[in-house]
Amino acid sequence: MKDRVDIYDTTLRDGTQGEGVSFSKVDKVRIADCLDSFGVSYIEGGWPGSNPKDMAFFNEVKNKKYKHAKIAAFGSTRRAINKVEKDPNIVALLEAETPVTTIFGKTWMLHVTEVLRISPDDNLKMIEDSCAYLHDQKKEVIYDAEHFFDGYKDNSKYAFSTLESAVSGGAEVIVLCDTNGGTMPTEIKLITETVMKQFGSKVTVGIHTHNDCGMGTANSIVAIETGARHVQGTINGIGERCGNANLCSIIPNIELKLNLEALPKGNLSHLKEVSEFVFDLANLRLDNRLPYIGKSAFAHKGGIHVNAMQKTAVSYEHIKPEAVGNKTRVLISDLSGGSNILMKAAEHNIDINSKSSEVRTILNELKTLESEGYEFEAAGASFELLMQKILKKHKSFFCLEGFRVIVEKRGHNSPCISEATVKVNVNDEIELCAAEGDGPVNALDKALRKALVRFYPQIADVELRDYKVRIVDGEAGTSAKTRVLIESTDGKKFWGTVGVSENIIEASWQALVDSVEHKLYSQKK
Repeated sequence: MKDRVDIYDTTLRDGTQGEGVSFSKVDKVRIADCLDSFGVSYIEGGWPGSNPKDMAFFNEVKNKKYKHAKIAAFGSTRRAINKVEKDPNIVALLEAETPVTTIFGKTWMLHVTEVLRISPDDNLKMIEDSCAYLHDQKKEVIYDAEHFFDGYKDNSKYAFSTLESAVSGGAEVIVLCDTNGGTMPTEIKLITETVMKQFGSKVTVGIHTHNDCGMGTANSIVAIETGARHVQGTINGIGERCGNANLCSIIPNIELKLNLEALPKGNLSHLKEVSEFVFDLANLRLDNRLPYIGKSAFAHKGGIHVNAMQKTAVSYEHIKPEAVGNKTRVLISDLSGGSNILMKAAEHNIDINSKSSEVRTILNELKTLESEGYEFEAAGASFELLMQKILKKHKSFFCLEGFRVIVEKRGHNSPCISEATVKVNVNDEIELCAAEGDGPVNALDKALRKALVRFYPQIADVELRDYKVRIVDGEAGTSAKTRVLIESTDGKKFWGTVGVSENIIEASWQALVDSVEHKLYSQKK
């Protein structure tokens, strides 16, 4: 059996302290269910003494039977003026009725004397009393040594005494916290080694890092390599300031690079799915460049890279993308070579002979269009249609007879009104339709689909998910070319299209037409 590292997820507590992050009680329950299915060892649900929403979460999950995870309630040690059994925070931890309680205490003398303003000995008593009382109440006690690395560098003897107090009180896990996120990996290694020598045979040693120096993942991995077997972090690294250590990087590094066990066998392939689920509920957009799970993590653009990828994927991919639920993507741009075209064609089930002149024709047309302002990296559907047109395999589903867009404002305080009229020819039958929208492009989109839905009912499900405008050449001012990128969805899949023109409505029209034609062409295949 592989050596195991316990994954402690604090997305629902520490993660919610990140700017722009908020979860409802229902969101938190759904995320907890997801994390349990994923196979993490601990789910920190919140701080029951701090707000009603966290207590509502604990009430909701107290009778749920989780397969893999234990629910943990988080709080601080007792206050100096309170007896432990009467301390409101300790009482709230017990009222949460979780099998695990995680409490933090002060390690850094600065916080003891300047923040708590108590004696060093009183702080040690608070730590030991709190751990002992919770242990006596049959709780699994995890002790978070707040600011441990800063405290150790300031006064190593006292920092160790705080850990000794927690262990004496019955803590089963002591977690070394880089709370300010300012410690370097070499320091993490050396300090964790000293802790392992003294406490490694008595309790589990854990690590909790923040990303203020961009070292959150690196510091966690270094601690694990040094012997820590409990790691805390959040999904996608959300958290206060620059965020917490990112479990979506840490977990695959543990399993694929360190050859240790972090999840039940086979569950790592759900990593990207879990990452996207949490961000969907948080209403946040995933960073494409995140390691392992980002859209760009296995995206290849340079012609030389793609040529090598054709021969052996390991030449430019450090793992198989499928191991973490991701996939290889070939990007198309003016940096592309023939290999990009062939791999992209294969992706869309378009058969092209590698020695055919058509490969060069497509490549030349691509580079010409990119020089004019087109960009196909995020517009795969438009590039697929371009290939079909060059290969003379494309047949338009309709022909534009004309469109008109009106934007009207009828007073200083009145909203703008947008109306579009579209006239199309479908199999020699003319259809003329008008529609209003929130803006001119929205109105144009509605009018186009309204004109076509009688002939192609399947486009009723298509809607715009994202709309981006970029000025291609800013020096030309208001007469500059405009690039419009549209992401569309039918509820099942997403696709991107592009249009370029000096007129933003014309550019939008091009992207809208490609979007509709892609949907119709995909269903025809």
